[in-house]
Amino acid sequence: MKVLKLDVPAFGFSFTTDAIARYEIVNRASGEIIFNQKITSIGEVPADYAFAGVIRARESVNRSVRNNIRLFLEAIKTADLVE
Repeated sequence: MKVLKLDVPAFGFSFTTDAIARYEIVNRASGEIIFNQKITSIGEVPADYAFAGVIRARESVNRSVRNNIRLFLEAIKTADLVE
């Protein structure tokens, strides 16, 4: 996995973090890439989540990364990983 973008807003009442990651699965026997996909996700935290902005910002990053991983796992469920 390679993180291509992790855009955390500098300030605000609610926080939305954008994340983009490229996932690759490589066949170790042949060295061939059998799965290659760019996954885009967001993590949103409302203004009433916590009083401190730094806590809302950190949680929006956590949510964005978790959403990105979830989307990756959903993508490989349906992928044809056999060469």
